[in-house]
Amino acid sequence: MKEQNDRSTYHISGKKITVYPCTVSGGPVVYLNSSEEEEEQIRRALGEFCCPDFTLVTISGLDWNHDLPPWDMPPAFKGSAPCTGGADEYLLLLTQQIVPAVEDVLPGAPKWRGLAGYSLAGLFALYALYRTPIFSRVASISGSLWFTGFREYVLTHETIGHPECLYLSLGDRERRTGNPCLKTVQERTEEIAAHYSKQGINTLFQLNPGNHFNNAVGRTAAGIAWLLK
Repeated sequence: MKEQNDRSTYHISGKKITVYPCTVSGGPVVYLNSSEEEEEQIRRALGEFCCPDFTLVTISGLDWNHDLPPWDMPPAFKGSAPCTGGADEYLLLLTQQIVPAVEDVLPGAPKWRGLAGYSLAGLFALYALYRTPIFSRVASISGSLWFTGFREYVLTHETIGHPECLYLSLGDRERRTGNPCLKTVQERTEEIAAHYSKQGINTLFQLNPGNHFNNAVGRTAAGIAWLLK
């Protein structure tokens, strides 16, 4: 990636898109759904991994409980908001407006596209594989794979195209909760990872120290770095 002063910023349908372009024509592109507060931290953290040159595209300004969940779901825990499944609508915006706008100004078509995200954005990254073929590498970091019905969806549906590689990770304390929904996250993530491996997809499942909120920036950078290697 180039240095920060070479980045470009766009606004499309209320989303902020920041492009950190690579220096070579045809380099890979990784799209990251993130918060505006963390995107620059993640970019800097990636510098510690000696990644090959690539373009990082961060998308913020998301309505997390609407843009990322694949379908409706009541609040998973006390004090949380319900999920109103707008993933298909947002994915249409991503693939038909954001991706073309970004890649129209890049020096050459990307070698491959990746999609990454943390928590609900990690859930969305995997769901996208079933709705579009344009992302061949995906990182679901501490993905919300406890989401009601998602495990069953994965086991009974085919991805569109055949992904090259998938990275799934969790904190090793994420399942240690009294919440009956969230406590299933490791079991379901491991089952989903095994399902992809059986399909011949290069899949890595990794446990990291801590709960869901530990080192989100470092974990996200590690997932993206693995896709690049």
